[in-house]
Amino acid sequence: MGAPPDTGLRVAAAALAWLLGIGWQLQQPALWPPAAYAAQMAAALPLVGAWRALAARAPRAALGCLLLALALLGHGSTGCRAGIRLAEVLPAPLEGVDLQLTGVVARLPQPGAQGTRFVFDIEQATHEGRAVAVPRRASLGWYRSVDGDASLIAEAAPELRAGQRWTLSARLRQPHASLNPHGFDLELALRAGHPRQRHGAHRRGRAQPQAGRGQRPSGGACPPVDPRRDAAARRP
Repeated sequence: MGAPPDTGLRVAAAALAWLLGIGWQLQQPALWPPAAYAAQMAAALPLVGAWRALAARAPRAALGCLLLALALLGHGSTGCRAGIRLAEVLPAPLEGVDLQLTGVVARLPQPGAQGTRFVFDIEQATHEGRAVAVPRRASLGWYRSVDGDASLIAEAAPELRAGQRWTLSARLRQPHASLNPHGFDLELALRAGHPRQRHGAHRRGRAQPQAGRGQRPSGGACPPVDPRRDAAARRP
């Protein structure tokens, strides 16, 4: 049976097995069908049972079962999550058309010379009066001018604050990475959840609200942290 491995070594081996499972999935050139990842995670359950049953009689064999189970769970869960994120895409017929969006300003808006960029958590989207499915989070820009020419500046964007709920008209498009090799990959950053473009993503689209068509509805839901950060940033 052999002596049981040191506790510290078992914890390190378990963490390494989990990371190896994740790394294995990240090397896949294409995702497997969701059923394959679900089968992987289901196959890990008997191994967990074997680990518990063998823990006292054969600790080394039990550790092997646990490590294999963790590797399978890491691989399967990562593949499932990747499939979910990649499924959150903007339907092609809705790209570049006027949509009515209702949602909440998430994170701190980022004002600039040509307008304000902000992250928008979408609660409802409609097109020509019909409800449509869009990604749950979008990175929007409320631009005052296309090229910075003062003569072209339209109505200025209202003061946007984190936690406000808005109904506005927007044109969404999928994020696309630059074709230049080794440059900043915007699409990857959005999918990976960098601040934030976490949606997205997520899943996630980009948009330009049409000038003068945003309206502040009554009421509002405020995420607890970002409105406080917004208020602190505006203090003199």
